[in-house]
Amino acid sequence: MIPINYVVISFDGDYAILRDENNNENRVAIALLPDGIRVGTKLLFECFEYSIVE
Repeated sequence: MIPINYVVISFDGDYAILRDENNNENRVAIALLPDGIRVGTKLLFECFEYSIVE
């Protein structure tokens, strides 16, 4: 699976709105994301898991 980089751009209830490098938006349940995310957090999606990019 190809890794995808995202940035958290906003929150909508129980969902985070993520934007990838091609400006595509994706709604993801906050429960699937690592603890401590906030607007501007960079994430890596790889092997069906999200991790924070330092």
